[in-house]
Amino acid sequence: MPKALVVVESPAKAKTINEYLGRDFKVVASMGHIRDLPKSKLGVDIDEGFVPDYEAIPARKKVIKDLRDAARGVDRIYVATDPDREGEAIGWHLANELGKGRKVGRLFFNEITKTAVLNALKEERDIDLKMVDAQQARRVLDRLVGYKLSPLLWDKVRRGLSAGRVQSVALKLVCDRENEIDQFVSEEYWHLFAKLAGTLPPEFDAKIVKRGKQALKVTSEAEAKQVVSDLQHATFVVSAVAKKERKKQAPPPFITSKLQQTARFPVKKTMMIAQQLYEGIELPDEGAVGLITYMRTDSTRVADQAITDVRAYIAERHGDAFVPEKARHFRMKADAQDAHEAIRPTGMQYDPETLRPHLTRDQYSLYRLIWNRFVASQMSPALFDDTAVEVEAGDYLLRTKGSVQRFAGWLSLYQTEAETAADGEVPAAPATPADAPGDGDDGATSDLLPALSEGDRLELRGLDPQQKFTQPPPRFSEATLVKELEENGIGRPSTYASIIGVLQTREYAEKVDARFRPTRLGRLVIDLLAKSFKDILAVDYTRGLEEQLDKIEGGEADYRTMLGSFYKKFSTDLGEAAQTMPNIKIGGLPSDEVCDKCSSPMVIKVGKFGVFLACSAYPECSNTREVEQADQPAADEEPDACENCGKPMLVKRGRFGQFLACSAYPECKTTRKLIETKGGLTAAKPDQMLDEKCPKCESNLVVKQGRFGEFISCSNYPTCKYVKLKSTGVACPKDGGDVVERKSKRGRAFYGCDNYPKCDFTLWNRPLAEICPQCSAPYLVEKITKRSGRQVLCDNEACDYSRTEEAVPA
Repeated sequence: MPKALVVVESPAKAKTINEYLGRDFKVVASMGHIRDLPKSKLGVDIDEGFVPDYEAIPARKKVIKDLRDAARGVDRIYVATDPDREGEAIGWHLANELGKGRKVGRLFFNEITKTAVLNALKEERDIDLKMVDAQQARRVLDRLVGYKLSPLLWDKVRRGLSAGRVQSVALKLVCDRENEIDQFVSEEYWHLFAKLAGTLPPEFDAKIVKRGKQALKVTSEAEAKQVVSDLQHATFVVSAVAKKERKKQAPPPFITSKLQQTARFPVKKTMMIAQQLYEGIELPDEGAVGLITYMRTDSTRVADQAITDVRAYIAERHGDAFVPEKARHFRMKADAQDAHEAIRPTGMQYDPETLRPHLTRDQYSLYRLIWNRFVASQMSPALFDDTAVEVEAGDYLLRTKGSVQRFAGWLSLYQTEAETAADGEVPAAPATPADAPGDGDDGATSDLLPALSEGDRLELRGLDPQQKFTQPPPRFSEATLVKELEENGIGRPSTYASIIGVLQTREYAEKVDARFRPTRLGRLVIDLLAKSFKDILAVDYTRGLEEQLDKIEGGEADYRTMLGSFYKKFSTDLGEAAQTMPNIKIGGLPSDEVCDKCSSPMVIKVGKFGVFLACSAYPECSNTREVEQADQPAADEEPDACENCGKPMLVKRGRFGQFLACSAYPECKTTRKLIETKGGLTAAKPDQMLDEKCPKCESNLVVKQGRFGEFISCSNYPTCKYVKLKSTGVACPKDGGDVVERKSKRGRAFYGCDNYPKCDFTLWNRPLAEICPQCSAPYLVEKITKRSGRQVLCDNEACDYSRTEEAVPA
């Protein structure tokens, strides 16, 4: 009979910790929160000081019963929930539910290793009620905003819409960026380079940066030609040479937001994989082992023992030259919560290559990234020899800069551009482009420059004027949106994934080429809220609320005082918005469009499928139209003509998304799919009727277009669901049927019997109608890889026949 009960959030975490504690402990999982505010009502008593009215989560009632049963008969109860506000609140709810007069201990550890868990038992603590208050304040704030603002949008716009304290600010950032793009006016500018040669090779490029004492700004081809003309007969003389050693220090180990920005996965997936690595991976002879420290942190602090261990590892693996004289300690942001360490490996014995066979591909990729970043953070700096050269040519000044790496240092292990430009981001171009010449312009850059001295004369080998145009700021990717939220103090690292998810699930923003574009609905909602709730949508105000939550956790602010101050202003704004916000449900919003049927003005309305234009003369005229948007399919091209009546096809939206419909509706009811492809939405080709008959029902076959390309099926669909599949010419070894090419749900080709589902024979590799020369198997298979090229193999596991051939074009 166990003497103590330990409650954690997840089964994986419970399994790992149970192996460390032994038979005197029983470790169980609560599956996250067991109590929350009710969904059916506000659940906050405002008049009594914002007291939350918690109730058991319906889906957790059986879990609560099992936890109560497990708590009977044990001498001690511990909660070992995650070491953050959310984990502290979960522990508090568990203590209230299971304690019932008994003391419940809090186990606090930053990594799930045997040493950390056993030390936590020795250093048992109480639930931190200040952390609980901070979490409750956030939960109540979010509930007040969500449950007060959302009904307002239901009344004024459409049922089912939502607004949130952090979600709405994030959406406003996306909308503001789109407004910048819409208003951006591109400007022309020129870069001018001279190819020069000294007495010794190599040749090098220098950039013209000044004319006289002023920075050179060339904005037209005529100006560029004048500069070229001036320089063609000028004398080029080296006027200054400056040499210096430059050190490039490694970035600190990951905090949550930087990991989300740098990993190659979407934010939600990054956190899911990190959770798996934290909670434990099964290793031979060791059982489940937590491989990284807690993954929700904004601190760059690292434990002294971990620093000692990694410095010893660096010396052993890379050499003493790669170990700096002193251990590196990193400065933290002013608002960082220093409750946890940075994200790092839990032990230097678990190097990525050793663990690779026991990790999935995604786990290995993320773990290797975390490992390399942590190890690099304690390595010696990279050293560069930089040479800056200035050249005078008449009234012009040219600059160039050479840089040669003298010592790789940490760059031998870890290199990423994420520290300077997350996700390959291109900086937004201002009206005066950031890369245009100016006093601070370093000029051209080169890996290597020839030996030069002041007064050297150079030979002009060519002039290269380059026309450029300023570019609008790019839309946010997941990585750059996280960076923007972090820099503006909006939300916390643990909330970024859910914020991004809500924007998409509510259809306020959509991804176009992996970047967020606000939908018409998203922009409409923000425009309405911005007029009445400037505070709620203001970045500074939201940052201030986050700081207040930090003060509550630190005991410097009071839960009720903070909420009271917020609600006083919010309730006033709410009352005014109820009176002044336009009612789109009834009257719509005015537009510049005119009804093409009755010439009445069109108004903007919102339906269950999004924003649309409706005739203001309704119900006499029921004409509706999709609101035009620049990025709609073929918006800048001639609209497709209806194949039945010749009228233009229009983009419409239904419950399954956008589609093309004939503008002559209801007289013509022709519709056509819009197919999601890598290049975005594409109009499907009209069905093409064939003379060939369906072998099942004798109807004509028809060529259709799906998201994975063209296919041939019966025109009598859905009565007849026959699809003509591409034969491989190989007979099924199970029932003699024809082995045909099929597509998986994700579009990957595989091969199976055409008698499916009666026969379940399948192959991933293409079968070939060749008898194996070694074992006489009825077919061989083709396998194509980057490393080995095209291989022909026997599919019989007992036969090792194979040959390599040149790849045959598909």
